[in-house]
Amino acid sequence: MSLMPTLFLSHGAPPLADDPWWPGELAAWSAGLPRPTAVLIVSAHWEEAPLALGATRTVPLVHDFWGFPERYYRVRYPAPGAPQLAERIRRTLGTTGSPVADLPDRGLDHGAYVPLVEMYPDADVPVLQLSMPTLDPRRLLDVGRRLAPLREEGVLIVGSGFFTHNLAALRHADGGTPAWSAEFDDWGRQALAAQDVDALLDFTHRAPAGRLAHPRTEHFAPLFVTLGAADAHGQLDSGRNVIDGFWMGLSKRSLQYG
Repeated sequence: MSLMPTLFLSHGAPPLADDPWWPGELAAWSAGLPRPTAVLIVSAHWEEAPLALGATRTVPLVHDFWGFPERYYRVRYPAPGAPQLAERIRRTLGTTGSPVADLPDRGLDHGAYVPLVEMYPDADVPVLQLSMPTLDPRRLLDVGRRLAPLREEGVLIVGSGFFTHNLAALRHADGGTPAWSAEFDDWGRQALAAQDVDALLDFTHRAPAGRLAHPRTEHFAPLFVTLGAADAHGQLDSGRNVIDGFWMGLSKRSLQYG
């Protein structure tokens, strides 16, 4: 089996389904990927320490958003669970001294199912969600590196966040793309192209408008799991930008390695 890619995607909110372009971009992306044996996804919307595994069986989704039209709460995504993958992860991480909690009743949150509905609409690929036990970029990079061998078993490792994310600042914007979002996006694009992992790890200090683009860093943090999984052998390739542009002022830059 060939080595599966590892992805970082900007996941959007429930109205992503109504966007005229973005769902098609996600669908085209998945159509060009090898068929995964399972998807292992890390979402900006689940922080849990110690590291935890959820949705190890098919359970109701977590509709973790408020104030949206009722139709968004009726979305279902009954993907099969991945209990064998969960056990593999428990063994892999347990041998390095990292405890792994099992929360089988914790369903997929919108950072996981919103993009997966567009990428694998038949819900026929097993999905397992992994929590972020920390927002420390270096620790998340290490988590990704330890998960990297799963790519040899056909597992698609996905970090799901948003390349820029400051909803409070958007409320005061006058429409269009705010300068802080565009500047951070351009900086991140260049740092990724240069494979400058050190700069990315220190993005809150090195990036222009770093703190404005990410006043809290949970939406950028999944990128480091992706980079770790891509860098397991000490060599990060330049990857490629699969999706770029902006949605409601936020950068939807999404990447593929391998």
